[in-house]
Amino acid sequence: MTELGLDEVSVRSAAVLDEVERAVVGKRPELELVLLAILADGHVLVEDYPGLAKTLVARSFAQVLDMEFARIQFTPDLLPADVTGSSVYRQADGSFEFRPGPVFTNLLLADEINRAPPKTQSALLEAMAERQVTVEGETHILQPPFLVIATQNPIEYEGTYPLPEAQLDRFLIRARLGYPARDDEWQVLERRRERMTDEVVLAPACGRDDLLAMQRSVETVHVDRSVGLYMVDLVAATRVHPQVQVGASPRGSLALLKLSRCRAALDGRDFVSPDDVKAVAVPALGHRLTLRPELWVQRVSGDDVVRDCLARVPAPAPRADAVTEP
Repeated sequence: MTELGLDEVSVRSAAVLDEVERAVVGKRPELELVLLAILADGHVLVEDYPGLAKTLVARSFAQVLDMEFARIQFTPDLLPADVTGSSVYRQADGSFEFRPGPVFTNLLLADEINRAPPKTQSALLEAMAERQVTVEGETHILQPPFLVIATQNPIEYEGTYPLPEAQLDRFLIRARLGYPARDDEWQVLERRRERMTDEVVLAPACGRDDLLAMQRSVETVHVDRSVGLYMVDLVAATRVHPQVQVGASPRGSLALLKLSRCRAALDGRDFVSPDDVKAVAVPALGHRLTLRPELWVQRVSGDDVVRDCLARVPAPAPRADAVTEP
């Protein structure tokens, strides 16, 4: 197995982001967040308005990381077998042959995931949690890396099926892209004019084996007990917050651990700082909270609650010895 140092992880991550930015302009922090989830071997829910490059982000990362890519357009008539695959009868010898579905890939784009009924949505649950698919009693292992990037529109709810809490909890982060700034949007137009085609061809910045090596390297990042307890206290604060009906589970604490380690690695550091935890807390925890029903009218979101918890929970002081040599 190839081993990479954290400095190399930082360099390669920057190269990946630089290449993806050729297609997705002016969204470096958001792209970095998606890359953190990929390095942490987690799934991403991208929730934003139509036309803001949600699909382009998934396809671009697949190209730049040289991963097999598959896209499923979720619709009300989509069946679970359309996701996982099914057994087909072979008349020649009277046997059944398993035909893998699009879930057998490296990076799966589940486009407009909330447009399919819960039965079809649940077809992804086993794959996302266990990295395997069970069809007719037979289990099929998904080869690593296996990542899901799902998209949904936050405003158009007619004919949709909101994701249940159990499935939302499977996503390591929920990301939003937002509208581009004025100069960035002009860059989008100018680049389209110059290349004279809609398609953006990106070059691989690293391969699948490199990505797996980067994921292993992130596991070496040190987390001090004081910083770990800060993560625990943040998650615990969501459970007792007056606006929350159900707070984040220990899976939320693990999400903070994984993402903050990856953020430290992107900076070339071998230790996690409280600032790393603060940077990933909102996308890691906001979608895991169930708010009190009366707050829906007031437009209070889980992200707002997490920001309030960040303001209330004291962060540990930086340790004097938590410094790496340049």
